[in-house]
Amino acid sequence: MTGPVPVAADLVQRAAGVIAARRRGDLAGAETLLASFDSEAARTLGFYLLADLALGLVRAHTGESLDDLVRQLTLLVADTPPPPAP
Repeated sequence: MTGPVPVAADLVQRAAGVIAARRRGDLAGAETLLASFDSEAARTLGFYLLADLALGLVRAHTGESLDDLVRQLTLLVADTPPPPAP
């Protein structure tokens, strides 16, 4: 893919694929998709763009401000228990 829009779309699709694979229990698929990013910067950009799009969809659906959504997200993250020790 060439150009900023197709590259960005590809990064977002791969980031979404990682999350979808993890949710359905396909950890190997998620790892493969994570490894498919060319660099840490590309991975970060893909997940940033995905988060931005997801928050925009929620905002459009609920009518809440982005600040309120981020505040709620911050509280949810703070209430999330740590993962179990290996």
